[in-house]
Amino acid sequence: MRWIRAAGRGLLALVVVLTGYVSAGKPPDDGRGPLTLATGGDLTGYLRAVLAGWNSAHPDERVEVTELPDSADETYAQMSTDLRADGRARFDILNIDVNWTSQFAAAGWIRPLPREPFPLDTFLPPVVDTATYDGRLYAVPYVTNAGLLLYRKDILAREGLAPPRTWAELEHYAETLAPKHGLDGYAGQFLPYEGLTVNAAEAVYSAGGTILGDEGERVTVDSQAARQGIGFLARGLQEGWIPRAALGWKEEESKQAFQQGELLFLRNWPYAAVPDPGSPVAGKIGAVPLPGPDGPGTSVLGGSNLAVSSRAEHPETAARVIAYLTGESVQRQVLTRGALPPVRADLYEDPELIRRFPYLPTLRESVLAAAPRPKSPRYDQVSLVVQAVVRDALTGKQTPAEAVRRLARELAAVSGG
Repeated sequence: MRWIRAAGRGLLALVVVLTGYVSAGKPPDDGRGPLTLATGGDLTGYLRAVLAGWNSAHPDERVEVTELPDSADETYAQMSTDLRADGRARFDILNIDVNWTSQFAAAGWIRPLPREPFPLDTFLPPVVDTATYDGRLYAVPYVTNAGLLLYRKDILAREGLAPPRTWAELEHYAETLAPKHGLDGYAGQFLPYEGLTVNAAEAVYSAGGTILGDEGERVTVDSQAARQGIGFLARGLQEGWIPRAALGWKEEESKQAFQQGELLFLRNWPYAAVPDPGSPVAGKIGAVPLPGPDGPGTSVLGGSNLAVSSRAEHPETAARVIAYLTGESVQRQVLTRGALPPVRADLYEDPELIRRFPYLPTLRESVLAAAPRPKSPRYDQVSLVVQAVVRDALTGKQTPAEAVRRLARELAAVSGG
């Protein structure tokens, strides 16, 4: 296939650059050999097909995929357990959430990488920052993401309405228009897991607030913006234009509800805009940037980075595989086979891809304006605190103001500030 040949030619040029990546004192070929790549649930079934090209061209450096659970929390637990263990690593290459890079690097679980072999200057600028810690590159961006507002464009067109740009418009349509058409109004991912952290952060960021500053050393969440953002979500559940069922939804559950025609609006990642076979809303899905209080809001920057375990036995092969997966031909397949947003900027301006994935210009706009989740070497603890506190606000156990004050106290305890 053409993409295999092109990727193979590009990889030959990397050998000299990567020679220094093998530990000193070992035979020159000691850094090369078979690998295991660990990734969260491969919902789209594309990754093994993509790696078949590498394995065919490199029979002595084959990559086996180990598929971990769909849940980010469960994937983190399995990866961190392996990385803490003594002896040979079970996983060599790690497909990690963008927000784990700082924590994994600070813990010494992943290796710093040379910049030269990787096409960082071809990536969308915000994604590169997610792969660095303390000024060094510790991973390579592989997939990016930004939350979008998906909506039933057939219903809004029938009513002569543009998609909402503000929270007030979203709330009004969700409260009045959705019931008229037998639908629930709006939903996100509100089960207490990483998705709830993302939804809460987007609400706070969209209102102009922040959660942490100074690489996690300073707590900044106690603000009117945070109260406004969390209050917006809590009010939706209290008033009913966010269905109570959403308190138990992750990405897939919310996607299924939307694609089965149960929702007017949904906050989700762009993959949820690609209709499932037989979906009653096929051809009826629109996508716009998330709304905020007075105009477009702010998405959290999502996606994943590829990192090399500090205990990987074949680090040179690992780096070459990462270069292969972030090359143009494979990045194109990340989108066309996986329906996942690539990190290479030029693909967002490809007319053929835009015809197939009409949301690409909107997604590019959202990625460029997105904000990362708080960088912290204790990110797992930060996220658990956010989930627990925001959950209590959404279920009415605390007011938004009480929840924000508690959030500030508990984050200060986590960060030591």
